[in-house]
Amino acid sequence: MVLNRKNQTIEDRQFKELLDFLNEKDCLVVNETKIFPARLMAVKDKTHAKVEIFLLRELEKDLWEVLVKPARKVRVGNKLRIGDKLKCEVLDNTISGGRVIRFVYEGDFFKIIDKIGKIPLPPYIKREPEDLDRDRYQSLFAQKRGAVAAPTASLHFDKKMIKKIKNKGIRIVPVVLHIGLGTFRPIEVEDLSRHKMDSEYYEISEESARLINEAIDRKGRIVAVGTTVVRVLESILTIDKHIKKDSGWTDKFIYPPYKFKVVDVLLTNFHMPRSSLLILVSAFAGYKFTFKAYRKAIREGYKFFSYGDAMLIL
Repeated sequence: MVLNRKNQTIEDRQFKELLDFLNEKDCLVVNETKIFPARLMAVKDKTHAKVEIFLLRELEKDLWEVLVKPARKVRVGNKLRIGDKLKCEVLDNTISGGRVIRFVYEGDFFKIIDKIGKIPLPPYIKREPEDLDRDRYQSLFAQKRGAVAAPTASLHFDKKMIKKIKNKGIRIVPVVLHIGLGTFRPIEVEDLSRHKMDSEYYEISEESARLINEAIDRKGRIVAVGTTVVRVLESILTIDKHIKKDSGWTDKFIYPPYKFKVVDVLLTNFHMPRSSLLILVSAFAGYKFTFKAYRKAIREGYKFFSYGDAMLIL
């Protein structure tokens, strides 16, 4: 089933098909990660050269792993200024070519970057972020700050649709996976077992684990809204094939052949070539079936990537 978009949400006809497909035994699992404006424009203290800082993850209070551009001009010991209220010093280099920096400021760090930062749009969107992107590139389920990319399958849902799903008795259950830049990194190895995923932080609450386990026990279907949800659920399965309350970091890479133990149905967008997301979809639906769907999508003009169409894989 392919779900086309109209003003970013699923069209009424396709949504009715989705609603008819779901029943009260099923569990719709969503990623409630929230994107923050991770792109900061800085200047070097002495030369006033412009530098872009891309926040990746907070290592400890005020200490961050970041990417910088142009990287060759940013060295350990450099001091940078971001606007009037934020300063930082470069402390170290990372193995992946990034930097470790410590911020100095007064007040609330996230309130400051909410004002001066830019939303990190995917690299294939060749334009500067607009104010509209702060809403369009954020799902209605977003609650917990930490992602630098959207769980794009969630972007298809609006308040009206969520209400109809709940009115039918279908539980919408949140988990968290803070998506990093690694989601856009192309696979560059022939042997998939040699591809290394970036670690991303995940959380699942005791209540969410309980609701998912109840759905499993009553033979309901676990419907994952997005590949990030799949990675969380398949990372924390217990021996008795249930979900447990947990948090931590996962670098789980799902590729064919893979036996899915939790997820029964996947709602996902059309992904980039050579991406780990496309490989996961191929593991779920089968390589031949997946690329048959992709050829149809190309032939009929479906939209790909973050602001594109979605498909429901049964």
